[in-house]
Amino acid sequence: MELSHMVMGPSCGLVLADMGADVIKVEPVGEGDKTRHLPGSGAGFFPSFNRNKKSIALDIKSAQGSELLSRLVGTADVFCENFRDGALQRLDLCAATLMSRHPRLIYCSLKGFLSGPYEKRTALDEVVQMMGGLAYMTGPPGRPLRAGCSVNDIMGGLFAATGVIAALFERNATQQGQLVRSGLFENNAYLVSQHMMQLAVTGRPPEPMPARQSAWAIYDVFETSESAQVFVGVVSDQQWERFTSAFGLYELASDLRLSTNRGRVEARESFMPTVRQMFAGLSKSEILTRCEEIGLPFAPINRPQDMFDDPHLKTAGGMIPLTLEDDRAVEIPALPIEMNNRRFGKRLDLPGPGQHSRAIAGDLGYTDAEIDDMLAHGVISE
Repeated sequence: MELSHMVMGPSCGLVLADMGADVIKVEPVGEGDKTRHLPGSGAGFFPSFNRNKKSIALDIKSAQGSELLSRLVGTADVFCENFRDGALQRLDLCAATLMSRHPRLIYCSLKGFLSGPYEKRTALDEVVQMMGGLAYMTGPPGRPLRAGCSVNDIMGGLFAATGVIAALFERNATQQGQLVRSGLFENNAYLVSQHMMQLAVTGRPPEPMPARQSAWAIYDVFETSESAQVFVGVVSDQQWERFTSAFGLYELASDLRLSTNRGRVEARESFMPTVRQMFAGLSKSEILTRCEEIGLPFAPINRPQDMFDDPHLKTAGGMIPLTLEDDRAVEIPALPIEMNNRRFGKRLDLPGPGQHSRAIAGDLGYTDAEIDDMLAHGVISE
């Protein structure tokens, strides 16, 4: 059961649903999850994280709705929620209450903060990026900038799903459920731990990524002859030899100072103008072709909209077909996992709000007359 909204909770449910779980999404009666109707940068939230789920639209505050929900919890292995502390306690849906009634239940709670001084605060992805150092590392000095997608929400949901799977595996031995919690702030701290360790190892605090000293001299974005941009990395001495040979940089190849990675990093300012000038004389396709031929890390600078036509994603199940609420057909990237050489695809399209209300109520033992009565009184909707 998924009683969640926005990104973090639904992303947890999505991972479990894509991998085969029967996920029932509980939405408010009427128009359903408010995430369905977000404008601007939130417009893609619902279609991104709610495939392969069934939807029941339910007034959980009503007596009949509470009873139906209680029956539904009794059929569940996992109850997943991302509401503020106290909101579900008032409805007798907190972990202590549900786990006392259902000892085998895995109760998954997705929060802004785990246990500690901050745990009562309200959090968003942007909040924890700012306070957790990620925005500082992403933007140029003095200009903290959030990452370009909901990294903490999505990864927080992924870690929650990982915890759920571990708890289900443990339940096989103990026959007991348990509480699994995942936190946005702690996820962000986990992401920036490499920068924390940089300070611990070197004694120098990390600089924001746009101003950092890279571990490699050539690890940057370069302009091409047609003013396009490409990223190229040279991360080993063997790659340096192949790079200088393939791009005709024979003078740099013969410079003994540049024969090691450390030497190249120390001398970066002396030879990078030559490298940039060389790239500026070549087309984007020439650069990408040569880099691929010699096995260098490289990338064109693409936009999210370019991913719809990416030839790699469109191969072997990398994109999943979806139908939006206005009946338009679109595609979305699949989970980045292969098992037995297959990808996880679509079993259920995006549900309409309450699309499965009648069927779910029927499976719980309600008669057609009882279901019609609940529909008439706004306890459920479809």
